[in-house]
Order: sequence, then C-alpha cells, then structure tokens
Amino acid sequence: MLFNSLEFAIFLPLVFGVYWFIFNKKNHLQNTWLLAASYFFYGWWDWRFLGLIAFSSLIDYFIGWQLGKAEATKQRKLLLGISLFVNLGFLGFFKYYNFFAENFAEAFTLLGTSFDPARLSLILPVGISFYTFQTLSYSIDVYRKKIEPSNNLIAFLAFVSFFPQLVAGPIERASNLLPQFFKTRTFNFLQARDGMRQILWGLFKKMVIADNCAMYVDPVFANYMDHSGGTLFIAAILFAFQIYGDFSGYSDIAIGTARLFGFDLKQNFAFPYFSRDIAEFWRRWHISLSTWFRDYLYIPLGGSRGGRYQRIRNTFIIFLVSGFWHGANWTFVIWGFLNACYFLPLLLLNKNRVNLGTVGEHSHLPSLYEFLQILFTFFLTVLAWVFFRAVSVEDACNYLILMFGSMNLALSKSVPMVVLCGLMGLIIVEWFQRRKQHGLEDLELVFPKLIRWGFYLGLMFIIVAFDGRQKEFVYFQF
Repeated sequence: MLFNSLEFAIFLPLVFGVYWFIFNKKNHLQNTWLLAASYFFYGWWDWRFLGLIAFSSLIDYFIGWQLGKAEATKQRKLLLGISLFVNLGFLGFFKYYNFFAENFAEAFTLLGTSFDPARLSLILPVGISFYTFQTLSYSIDVYRKKIEPSNNLIAFLAFVSFFPQLVAGPIERASNLLPQFFKTRTFNFLQARDGMRQILWGLFKKMVIADNCAMYVDPVFANYMDHSGGTLFIAAILFAFQIYGDFSGYSDIAIGTARLFGFDLKQNFAFPYFSRDIAEFWRRWHISLSTWFRDYLYIPLGGSRGGRYQRIRNTFIIFLVSGFWHGANWTFVIWGFLNACYFLPLLLLNKNRVNLGTVGEHSHLPSLYEFLQILFTFFLTVLAWVFFRAVSVEDACNYLILMFGSMNLALSKSVPMVVLCGLMGLIIVEWFQRRKQHGLEDLELVFPKLIRWGFYLGLMFIIVAFDGRQKEFVYFQF
C-alpha cells in the first residue's frame, strides 16, 4: 500500500479512528490494533511475505528473551550468532543470491572454466533491508546489555512491523521506539497537527518534486546516447532532487503519520543539500542508516581510534557496505566507493567534523564561501548519483563521458516549468526552515492563521494539479 494512493487515504483514517475513539488509553488493545493494521498494510503488496517478517520477528523476540537469561559469554555469542545468521541469511538469499551466482559464473568464465549456477526467480520482499536492520539492532543492543529484552510479544511485533516506517524507514532503534509501545498514549492535538503538516510536505516532495523530475530523468537515462551534454548534466541534477524528494518525502510522511498515533520517530533527513562538505552530507542524509552503520559496524571495527591505515580501511568498509546495502549491483558499490574517496581527505586532515552546525547559523543567507562549499559538495554528490541511477557501470561511465565530453551545453530536452517552480519553492522553504525538523514546522510562530491556511490549501492544490503520476517510491526496491 502506497502512501500516495487512494487505498492509503481510506486506510489511515479508519486505523486512526479505531485507535483513538475505540481503543483510547487501552495500551494493549492499541498495540494489537496497530499490529493488525501493520500486517494488513504490509500484506497489501504480497501476503506471502507476512510469514517472513513474522518469523524474523519471532526469532529475535525469543533470542532477546534468552539473552536476558543467559550469563555465559559463549552462550550469549551463540544466541547473537543465530540472530545474525537468520536475519542476514534471509536478506542475502532474497537480495543477493542471483548477484553472487552471476558474478561467480563470470569469474569462472574468465579463468577458462564453464560454470553455470542456478538462477532463482526471486521477488524481493518489500522493506526487508529496513526491518532486518531494525530487528538486528534490537538483538545486538540486548546482547550488549544496552537495553532490557522485551517481555511483551505484541508490543515487540508491533515495533518491528509499525506500518508508517516499515517499508522504507526510518530504521528505528529499539531504545527509542519500543518503549513508546508501553506508554499510555493520549491524543495530542499539537503533535497530530504537526504530523499532518509533515505529511503534507512529504507528499509535496514526493508527488510534485520527485515524480515530475522522474518524467524528465527517466527517458534521458534510458536513451542517454541521444542527448547533449547539457541535457545529461541537467538530468543528473534533477535525479539528485528526485531521489531526495522521493526518499525524504517518504520519511516525512512516515514520521508525520507516526505522530498521528502518538509516536515520535527520529529525523531521517536534515536538509542534506545544504551541506558544506561530504562528511556533513552523510550526517544529514538517511541519518538512520548512517548512524546504524556507525554504531554497529564502524565503531566495532575501531572507528577512527587506530592508525591511518585502520581509519582508511574502516572508512572504505562502511561506505562500500552501505553501497551494497542499497542493491545487488556493482553500480551501488562504486557509488559507495566514490563517497569514501570524497570523505577520505576530510578524515586524514581531521576536518570531517568541522561543519557540525547549521549553515548560515546567524544569517538569512550563507556567506560566499559557504555557498561555494555547498555548490561543490552538491556537484560531487551529483556525480556519484549517476552511478546510483544507471543500470550498469558501463552505462554510468558512458553517461559521464558524454556529459563532460560534449561541449554542447544546449538542451535537447527542455525542463518543464512545474519542475523549475517546484524546485525553487522547495529550496526556499527548506532553506528558511533548515534549523527545523521539516519544512512546515512551527509556521504558526511566523505567519498569521489566514496566510498559513492559504499556503496549506495552495500546497494541496499543487499536489493534486501537478502530481507526476509515478506512484512507486524509489527506495522500495532496496
């Protein structure tokens, strides 16, 4: 079920109404209702995968329960190993089996040996990369004794399958989200109002920005040999905004929807295209995944505490694994490799934590130096996004060669006016809201009621009138 669909527009009010008007202040019934709604929401795509998420959840619930009783180090490591094996095993099988089979076959062919492993017609379960990491973090934190194991199966299953963030995040930690299922929740009008605003802004970013950019980007990438260098460059820039509008739009809708039910999810995007260097970009882009890899991979490897070689090694490991997490294609690995290369000079010069504050902290506009930093950082991310978007490494390389090799800056395909106006509105709103959690937060502190409601109604009209008609979210494929 898609957030931007008629089905969800019917589903959400029904779930909301029963949750607050029938089960109000009845914590266990609210959790049970959320669990049922979440499984219905997930099963709407393919009911056959309900068994997979249920089995994965039950494994980690019982692993956590056993970890809470076990004292021997050997037994605790065995239990954690079972959790890792089951969760990563499912993820590896569904997402990476054919990738490894094909690459093994190619490797044997290069060695002069014929090898033809069986390929499987697998359907990637929606959201498996997200809920797998969410349940893994629970098992690891219980193993590390950072949190107590849950003793409430319904609450735990609801935590894993919580429908607002189930399919594409944010990847929540048990330490933040799970305790909220045990609290008595009462309807908070201010929280719900802010949630509705965030949903509205997320729909604008998805349906107006991302989907209209896709209408320009998709045909250009599909037939890049037929376009000028200028068109290829514009398409690469628009893809950067497409992927941002699509994924951050989903996160905004997810966080806003959760707030309607009295839950607070972590911010997943903090206006990343206003970053002044790549290190700052990765602190602001897909924050839940970046911090997951930091806490469960980078720091256990030694982080930045070792010598130069160890720091370089750990940096490349975390970016390469992050790239591979996104998909079973060498394009994603190279995307991760490029970002590691961008990040490395900052790390070696100890400048990776220079830009920790908000750009233009005490000004309405950035300084000239900050503006140039933003442009350069954005340019680097655009180049890397070409590999993220391309079907193959060969296509990505040819795309960049044609983009830079052609001195013809003329456009062979004009950019629609709705895209230009939409991007201008997006940049202006998010620039002035860059210190907030989302683009429409706390507008009542700035504008009178009449202007605010005029703005909201205008956004609704724009969403309906200029919907790009592309329904799927890009990150569903990951």
